[in-house]
Amino acid sequence: MGKKDGKGKSRKDSQLVLRLDKQERDDFVELCKDLDTSAAREIRGFIRRFMKEHQSD
Repeated sequence: MGKKDGKGKSRKDSQLVLRLDKQERDDFVELCKDLDTSAAREIRGFIRRFMKEHQSD
């Protein structure tokens, strides 16, 4: 079949499950919507920045 969107990005095939307060989660998701982004995108961005900052060369 090939790539669905043609962007050439790697397929995400893993999940990270975390528990947090429902109100905090709802507020975060709503803020992301207001900023025209997704919660998943922002969390992935945080993980990438965190990894880059803390990786030893």
